[in-house]
Amino acid sequence: MITLEQLSNSVETHLITAIIDTALCVGAGGSSGSLADKPIVRNAEGNLLIPASQFKGRLRHECEKIANGLLWPICESPQPQTMCPQRAGLEKNFEREEYKFNDKEDTAYHCLICQIFGNPVLQSRLRCDDLVCTEHPNNLPEVLRSGVTINRRRRTAEEKKLYFLETSPVNAQLRFEGDIHILPDWTSDRPDYAKALIWAGLRRIYALGGGKSVGLGWLHWELPEITIDEDVWQFLGKGGLQ
Repeated sequence: MITLEQLSNSVETHLITAIIDTALCVGAGGSSGSLADKPIVRNAEGNLLIPASQFKGRLRHECEKIANGLLWPICESPQPQTMCPQRAGLEKNFEREEYKFNDKEDTAYHCLICQIFGNPVLQSRLRCDDLVCTEHPNNLPEVLRSGVTINRRRRTAEEKKLYFLETSPVNAQLRFEGDIHILPDWTSDRPDYAKALIWAGLRRIYALGGGKSVGLGWLHWELPEITIDEDVWQFLGKGGLQ
């Protein structure tokens, strides 16, 4: 008989921390209990948070840019029709040995990004938790920032279009922590490049949430130290080779 203690857990879990350098504005549509037209999102305990879906989507986008820069053919998310395995309208060569996933003709090849983040027919190897603020909610005052809708054609402010956004306190260096979980690689026939690409993508995320153009949501990361083998860098560097 096999017991739970005998089963090996090959899922890697890493704690990551986002430190907000300015003020965060992650809106919660339809929320109540605030004077703001766009309140900031919180969990059931009232803690500020950055939803996992938001930063995971941004992380995928940054990883796509890195892989494209290394000349790997990458599908176009988020539309299912242009993602692997359909790739409607894409003329790049996706039938590469590094992309081969199985012997089924219609789902055989998946690009490097889909093998990490998934697509409509392939589950994601990356699981992300919400990034939750470590500061107790009672220590954080409500901060409202006013704004007004601009008429782009007339270049004037619209009448009766004043609104208020709720943000975190400015320059408070708030820490948002959460775990990411990396599932085992689909194959052992090549180096596991997932951590290298994920860490590089996180380093390229400089802001999250709304109002980035006016200075909201700018941040930096505290990431655990990892060791990347040389064969991983060599593998990622051969994207332009057929």
